[in-house]
Amino acid sequence: MNSKLKILVTGVAGFIGFHLTKRLCDEGHHVIGVDNLNDYYDVQLKRDRLTQLDPYNKSGLFKFHKIDIADLSDLEEIFKETKIDIVINLAAQAGVRYSLENPHEYIRSNVQGFMNILECCRYNNVSKLIYASSSSVYGGNTKLPFSELDRVDTPISIYAATKKSNELMAHTYSHLFGLNTIGLRFFTVYGPWGRPDMALYIFTKNIIDGKPLQIFNNGKHSRSFTYIDDIIESIDRLIGIPEGVLKPYSIFNIGGEDAIELMDYVSAIEDALSLKGRYEFLPMQLGDVEKTEADSKKLEDIIGFSPKTDIKIGINKFVDWFREYSNK
Repeated sequence: MNSKLKILVTGVAGFIGFHLTKRLCDEGHHVIGVDNLNDYYDVQLKRDRLTQLDPYNKSGLFKFHKIDIADLSDLEEIFKETKIDIVINLAAQAGVRYSLENPHEYIRSNVQGFMNILECCRYNNVSKLIYASSSSVYGGNTKLPFSELDRVDTPISIYAATKKSNELMAHTYSHLFGLNTIGLRFFTVYGPWGRPDMALYIFTKNIIDGKPLQIFNNGKHSRSFTYIDDIIESIDRLIGIPEGVLKPYSIFNIGGEDAIELMDYVSAIEDALSLKGRYEFLPMQLGDVEKTEADSKKLEDIIGFSPKTDIKIGINKFVDWFREYSNK
């Protein structure tokens, strides 16, 4: 990307938002970051990510605003203050399991909040909106690997339903107003600075602390785990695609090329730690799926790249970060 852009990143204190902002600022783009710093997980981790972005703040490449995208008036102020070229919406209430207990928060953040983003893009001539969807939209689909051509109208959690809603809303705005939208179906993203509610963080911490690992569905899970750097590389390349190459409405899978069995994942964590875990095998959780596997060929055809980081390399990098961050 040659020309320097003004890019709004929502969910900037989140796992993906933080890494993406670092990359964009390193490339010389101006990033306006927003986040409500909610307490779904440890707020200190979010603040520590923001601290890592301080040098960009001092150099004038990064500006942070503590706002909630569900509050339209606060969001509109951001757009009045700065002419935004591209919006990358990563703000969302995350987590499948939490959505069983707090469904209203998912509608507020993921549906109302996204509606506000769409309206601000519509009225402020934003050239491109890239937004986080999720592999969870595939619901209980059994045909593997998951393809963007598959039907996705049977979500099995409110979280998945809100992500499918985002895709439908984006399609409507692309059709009615010509807004260029790109939805990204992320597949189990992991890596340094990752979320404490994700398996990698929980398993690593519990192995070190000598606590048992809760292994759901008796370990009969497999996932397309996707290393964070591969996610960032993909988004960065999509930002740089010239107008007219894609249709106004696009959806892409972004997932690791091979589905990894859960117990192989656990073994890779144990190897990285040089420690053995204790297991507590449990039945499948409500809202969960047994298998995900990404077909990312469509993405590769467009950007010349798809996620390929080896799971052992990615886990080793996470463990190195975790030990340093938590002093364990």
